[in-house]
Amino acid sequence: MMDSDDELVDISDVSVDFTEDVQPLDFSAGCCKVECVKNSSPKLLDLLDGNVPGIGTYEDFNTIDWVREKSKDRDRHREITNKSKQSTLALLLSVSDAFSGWLLMVLIGLMSGALAGGIDIAAHWMTDLKEGVCLNGFWFNHEHCCWTSNETTFEERDKCPQWRSWAVLMFGVNEGASAYVVNYLMYVCWALLFAFLAVSLVRAFAPYACGSGIPEIKTILSGFIIRGYLGKWTLIIKTITLVLAVSSGLSLGKEGPLVHVACCCANILCHFFTKYRQNEAKRREVLSAASAVGVSVAFGAPIGGVLFSLEEVSYYFPLKTLWRSFFAALVAAFTLRSINPFGNSGLVLFYVEFHTPWHLLELLPFILLGIFGGVWGAFFIRANIAWCRKRKTTRLGHYPVMEVLVVALVTALLAFPNEYTRMSSSELISELFNDCGLLDSSKLCDYTGKRGNVLGNVTAVNGSNGLADRHAGAGLYTAMWELALALLFKMFITVVTFGMKVPSGLFIPSMAVGAIAGRLLGVGMEQLAIYHHDWPAFRGWCSPGADCITPGLYAMVGAAACLGGVTRMTVSLVVIMFELTGGLEYIVPLMAATMTSKWVADALGREGIYEAHIRLNGYPFLEPKEEFHNKTLAVDVMRPRRSDPSLSALRESGMTVEDVERLISDTTYSGFPVVITQESQILVGFVLRKDLVISLENARRYQNGVVSVSAVLFTECDPASSANALPAVKLRSILDLSPFTVTVHTPMEIVVDIFRKLGLRQCLVTQNGRLLGIITKKDILKHMAQMANRDPDSILFN
Repeated sequence: MMDSDDELVDISDVSVDFTEDVQPLDFSAGCCKVECVKNSSPKLLDLLDGNVPGIGTYEDFNTIDWVREKSKDRDRHREITNKSKQSTLALLLSVSDAFSGWLLMVLIGLMSGALAGGIDIAAHWMTDLKEGVCLNGFWFNHEHCCWTSNETTFEERDKCPQWRSWAVLMFGVNEGASAYVVNYLMYVCWALLFAFLAVSLVRAFAPYACGSGIPEIKTILSGFIIRGYLGKWTLIIKTITLVLAVSSGLSLGKEGPLVHVACCCANILCHFFTKYRQNEAKRREVLSAASAVGVSVAFGAPIGGVLFSLEEVSYYFPLKTLWRSFFAALVAAFTLRSINPFGNSGLVLFYVEFHTPWHLLELLPFILLGIFGGVWGAFFIRANIAWCRKRKTTRLGHYPVMEVLVVALVTALLAFPNEYTRMSSSELISELFNDCGLLDSSKLCDYTGKRGNVLGNVTAVNGSNGLADRHAGAGLYTAMWELALALLFKMFITVVTFGMKVPSGLFIPSMAVGAIAGRLLGVGMEQLAIYHHDWPAFRGWCSPGADCITPGLYAMVGAAACLGGVTRMTVSLVVIMFELTGGLEYIVPLMAATMTSKWVADALGREGIYEAHIRLNGYPFLEPKEEFHNKTLAVDVMRPRRSDPSLSALRESGMTVEDVERLISDTTYSGFPVVITQESQILVGFVLRKDLVISLENARRYQNGVVSVSAVLFTECDPASSANALPAVKLRSILDLSPFTVTVHTPMEIVVDIFRKLGLRQCLVTQNGRLLGIITKKDILKHMAQMANRDPDSILFN
């Protein structure tokens, strides 16, 4: 396999001399004169015609040339515009081309929304299948089964005769040690079965379907080519195994993988539109919009999805992509709302309705939750990266199926005894966000004043449905101990779960950790205010007997803090949280906790979890958020070094087909600069290796008279020759006449910015017009790693 597009390009027989003056240009050598003879041989190819297969395409694990792709699209658009003035049919084709982007967004939204709705419904049903089955129809989950029951009471709405546990179905016992053991064993067996099916399907059919997918999506959006990562098999297997992985009870979520699913849908649908099928840069605009769609259907947060794509995922995000992302997210949210997977006629996953406003003094515990989220995020990233590195470098990585089964077994064995770990993470978060009312039967709402309110018909304070006296009862103390154990369990098990060979998202597990911590702190603050309402901190705003503290709000803020500490999201996270919960008036606490979390996490480690996994896997990704401050120059980074062999380059004229083919066979570089002569080294342009190989093959195959000694020309016209001369191979059309160049004295800060903002693959280094060397994207990444005291050879391209 040939080296990547970012490998070093050799330039022959030139010594790097920074003191010698440049020789005068010899315009007679190889330059096209007025009296030259026009080439009478048939035109070999034209990049815009698209009739020569392979020209302008990219191999796997290469980076695209953004400048070239944008130039191709401008030329295509200009050609369509010119033709539209010639006939009505051409005008209609021009309108169709302009409308195709919006049509593509509609299709992506519809397909992604439908898949997300199906995943939600299937995951809910299979999660409940571990505990029992519905007699009215095995396809009903626990909640839907009990909805149709006339015997279900409001206080015991989770219990109904139609839903049977496995102990009742198999042995007819509902309570006691034997029933507990049977249900325990069935729970573990179902969890192992689902986990085994998930990892087996991924391993056998689509290895790219594992993990979150967001690190790879970020790398792909930066211009990297990973063929198959967004293919149809990856989509099918990821959709199926995502349901299985979530249903197995592993500490993972479906939200991150849904971004991958949406991008797969977008990539597949792009093949039906020529404009996006033939242009990699245009396709990346569509994939950016698809990332917004993924978050939109994951959380029911279309605006948050657009901001997530802009802030966290996308590398190139023009204004047109912003509009289309918003439209696609809207279509996806409408589709999901039509399917109604949650059964509540709404998009909001964790709807909250808090009746008590927050007070300014509560910002202190909110900031404490932000500190906890930042510390947890930094700890999680370091621990998870260390575990994943161990997986890559030891024998553990050779047994992915066994690893998944062991983790699933440990998770199921430890999760079942605790009701807060037995339920799915989404249900747990919903429970923790809940504000206790008079009829809530949860242990989290077991207050001693509740019975008095119900039996004595005591009026709730301030007309709310809250409890007038919230002294903690025995059930609440039990719940606190269980939640504390659940917090430790979630913190440990999520570290080893994320990154296994199954689809695994990180949003929901991170939110669960934060929600547990927030609820614990919220209950503590609530009891502190009740027993010490005369303290100066509470005296002014918390009257005796009033429920002035809302523990559910603390859970919501804690969830945002921990998710922000892990992912380093800020604006998009706050918007996602208030769209997710409907709690618009709590934006300030969310903002305070999120910013505190990011500051603390950044102080302990600059990278978020996705950037850390990108670096761990060696992907060629230039992080836009990372700053480069070293005072190095282009000459310090360019290749060849002073001690390297002499350079080689293609000459504008004077080379034969055999000479060019020998240079190609003797080197593995991805492209070659073209100079006027070896002596002057005046730069003419740059030609890609793949385009050169394909052009020579087509010349030998289709152009009459081309042999090994035929001349290869990169000029616009042929030099004067005799009538019996062999036909020359003209390759001017594949030559990039405007390659990006910098001088030897250009600071690397500027060079890095050029590579980031223009998406370059390589940049040529010149001095007074003479070609001296080249800087590739891989050189940039290696240099930045070296300056950060990291292993520069960890950057991989193939």
